[in-house]
Amino acid sequence: MGATPNSLRTALALAASGVPVLPLRRGKVPFGNCPTCKGSGCGDRPNMKVPGPCRCLAPCHGWAAATTDPAVLTSPLWTAVWRRAVAVAYHPGGAGLTVVDLDDADAIAWARTALPTTRIVSTTRGEHWIYRGAMVSRNAVRPGVDIKSSMAYARYLGPGTGTMTDLPDAVRALAVKEPSRVRPAPPAVTVPAGPGGGECPHRTPAFLEHGITMAVERITAARSAIHATVYRTFLAVLSTHGRCGCLTDAHVTRLFAAAQTKGETVRHCTDAWTNARTRLGL
Repeated sequence: MGATPNSLRTALALAASGVPVLPLRRGKVPFGNCPTCKGSGCGDRPNMKVPGPCRCLAPCHGWAAATTDPAVLTSPLWTAVWRRAVAVAYHPGGAGLTVVDLDDADAIAWARTALPTTRIVSTTRGEHWIYRGAMVSRNAVRPGVDIKSSMAYARYLGPGTGTMTDLPDAVRALAVKEPSRVRPAPPAVTVPAGPGGGECPHRTPAFLEHGITMAVERITAARSAIHATVYRTFLAVLSTHGRCGCLTDAHVTRLFAAAQTKGETVRHCTDAWTNARTRLGL
């Protein structure tokens, strides 16, 4: 069964509000790549989560096809796909949002006690809790709970109810329960303590927190030269706190998560961090 006549109108309305959208086919999954892009024939990176230089006009590369451009959404290629679509999806991270996908009653009960209230959208089996702010996506962070934000898509099921609130640390913390997937290998993230024995001898904790916050904002605000911005930001953080031992894995994870919302992979983050440490002789 194809999408309803309202699907494209819904997609255009979402796009007009700054939410990147894409069609879903049967099974509620993105359409497959076109023949040119199949098997990375278009020259994109092998990992389809990072589509690289491909500029295909078809809805290719899953979540990366999401767009806010009405000319693209109504183009002949996309119009043909909309006729076969069964639902509208969107890229939460591209809109600066995070969806906590609660799959069942137990997950919902947990969220009601563990997370601050926000906008809630009912799903077939559970609820989507939508927060303002992007982060790295992660599946199965706990039983029945997925996080959909950067490099992911969520099905659009309506505007929901309630007031959307800022992404809380409690949700961000869920994504770091699998260190090997979010943080670099220990040698790349462990910053040796200096003579201060783990305490910063010349800066206050508040200064460090402000510095990390500003670094995250600098990365997420970047619109071009993402690789260079991430490297320069890592270098700035390490030049100030790389020798005093006050940086923790939690600080590094926040920096990496910010870079990942801009499309950087864990490997790219690790390389940038290692290169910055090497330049500073750490």
